[in-house]
Amino acid sequence: MADSYWYNLTTGEVEYGPESPAVDRAGPFETADEAARAPEIMRERSKAWQEEERREAEWGSGDS
Repeated sequence: MADSYWYNLTTGEVEYGPESPAVDRAGPFETADEAARAPEIMRERSKAWQEEERREAEWGSGDS
């Protein structure tokens, strides 16, 4: 993972390799551009997870 990029959640900067403490970073990402998009990627994944959880909660409940 040393050859990966990370997004520093505190500074908003992209780091090469795990420079900051784990609690302060998101990743790893394959490219610096992908790491720079980390906030957007995390929002997209969060929305997808929320939708998946909603569908699972409705499954079998008769709601559609």
